[in-house]
Amino acid sequence: MPESTISTSELASQYIAQVSGDLERNAKEQDRLREEISVLEGQLAALRRDHTVLVNVQQALAGPTAPAESAASSESAAPSPRKPAAKAAAGKQAPARKPPAKSNRTRGKKAPAETTKVKDASAKTAKPTLVELVRSHLAAQSEPRSAAEVATALGETHPERGTKATVVRTTLEGLVAKNLARRTKQGSSVFYTSPDAPEQGAQAENTQPSPAE
Repeated sequence: MPESTISTSELASQYIAQVSGDLERNAKEQDRLREEISVLEGQLAALRRDHTVLVNVQQALAGPTAPAESAASSESAAPSPRKPAAKAAAGKQAPARKPPAKSNRTRGKKAPAETTKVKDASAKTAKPTLVELVRSHLAAQSEPRSAAEVATALGETHPERGTKATVVRTTLEGLVAKNLARRTKQGSSVFYTSPDAPEQGAQAENTQPSPAE
């Protein structure tokens, strides 16, 4: 067999081995990247859930502002009591019946919109916020309550809200920061009470058995 044929076969074998190695490394790199992408997608989904929870907590801590804005917009939309008198004074030369008819039609068109705003404001104020629910629950308790206990109680009384323990805990910490709730620690557990009943937290701590006993 000629030497040129032998050298060509060896060179082809080297290329085949190199290409096979490159293909194997490429496949492993693709698998590694897929795993990293899967992990990053899981982290992104968790961050999105946390973002939604934090936005809800921020809105709950901010308190209801829509009724005040609706009332302000209703007052600005209401016709001024001086306008009919000014129109009557300016339109003495015009027919006497035309300005009142135009004014009545205008008022008739505005009335449904104003009624809708009042109804919307009433509907918004009828539903209490999570902050109000948590404060009311603490005020009605005779003993300190943990965040999980508060979340369970609110879930039973208001199942339509889907209250979570993490959201309730964040709300309670916000109330503590505003001096609207009191926090006590018993061992590794944290309990909350109403600020109007400071003695209750002390009694709850005294009832716990001491390490010496």
